[in-house]
Amino acid sequence: MEILTVAIIVIVLVVLGVFGIGLLLKLGKVALSILLHMLAGWIFLFIWNILPFFKIPINILSVLVAGFGGIIGVGVLILAKALGFY
Repeated sequence: MEILTVAIIVIVLVVLGVFGIGLLLKLGKVALSILLHMLAGWIFLFIWNILPFFKIPINILSVLVAGFGGIIGVGVLILAKALGFY
């Protein structure tokens, strides 16, 4: 009876471990994707600030908007700056 109980516990732990590792990999992929988008947004903002037009300050808000929005996010920041909202 004890061996059966230990075997069931081991099986349950292995199954939970497999699901847990799968979940961590998915969350890691999402976190890496967000980080890469934020880096791309920072690069787009840096390139825009090199151009001789008006400057967009590079802070956490602008990097997040550009990172989550990509090129469209940078376009929104440029439009907001041009209209005087930012």
